[in-house]
Amino acid sequence: MSAQIKAPEGAPFARILATGSFRPARVVTNEEVCENIDSSDEWIRERSGITERRWAGDDETVATMSAAAAEKALAAAGITPDQIDVILIATCTHPYQTPSAASEVAAMIGAPTAAAMDVSAACAGFAYGLAMAQDMVRGGSATYVLLIGAEKLSAWTDKYDRSTAFIFADGAGAVVVGPSQTPAISPVVWGGDGNQLQAINMTQNWLEFKENGFDTFPAISMNGQQVFRWAVSEMARVCRESLEAAGITADDLDAFIPHQANNRITDALIRALGLPESIPVARDIVTTGNTSAASIPLAMDRMLASGEIPHGGNALLVGFGAGLVFASQVVTLP
Repeated sequence: MSAQIKAPEGAPFARILATGSFRPARVVTNEEVCENIDSSDEWIRERSGITERRWAGDDETVATMSAAAAEKALAAAGITPDQIDVILIATCTHPYQTPSAASEVAAMIGAPTAAAMDVSAACAGFAYGLAMAQDMVRGGSATYVLLIGAEKLSAWTDKYDRSTAFIFADGAGAVVVGPSQTPAISPVVWGGDGNQLQAINMTQNWLEFKENGFDTFPAISMNGQQVFRWAVSEMARVCRESLEAAGITADDLDAFIPHQANNRITDALIRALGLPESIPVARDIVTTGNTSAASIPLAMDRMLASGEIPHGGNALLVGFGAGLVFASQVVTLP
């Protein structure tokens, strides 16, 4: 009879220990965006809520922004780089097929031996990564996981495309996930609708780019109305299921931090969930734009730093985007 394999031993629960963020210095106004598209500041504010956004400089990359956010989160958590077992970076804008942005960041922050990989789930990437990080900590494959959402969407946006040029922006948000003696991250509610694959995609793939003589660079393309209808109808259901999975109600929340896609989507979700007016809601999109996988951790870090939401409170997170994919969970704020 073969010897019995030893089972991994993990923590009873997992939690977010700390947050950190990086926002590029360059502020891009609606007026500047409108120099290249037929639109106006008023129309952009009305359709999205965005008044300005941050775009990274030439020397700022997914990796450098991730490292900057990570160092702040590690310092806040009191964790040294050598204690990190796994680095996860949720991104869809790292410009290399391989190696991963996570591997690059591991070397940058002094954690070169950490397991490292990127998570490609677009705007739901951070929530996907959080589910994975919790499972790693509880499953025993990691004690501390560094999870980062980072995007340089300005490099992948057609500045002449009226449907997308005003939406996307850059930045990075990081969290450290570690062991907990009490539940602090609820079961994830996630999934997708692969039948709507074309709602958000690239104008061409890399092979087509090569075959076309490297002429027109692949850029992000989006059917805004299709995404809006899907998000409003489906994400309300997902949020309700997430609250149910966490064993709480909307009245038990101290914050609602949805992916910062569009203020009108956020408003629709608030109405559908019947959220009390007293619950703070993330509106980071107003001055930061849509930063895809970075939007939830960026908003969380800002709201905690400003005192808008309480440390130790309950926050409902929901991410959704290209795929179409989604993920949601309730967390105890660090």
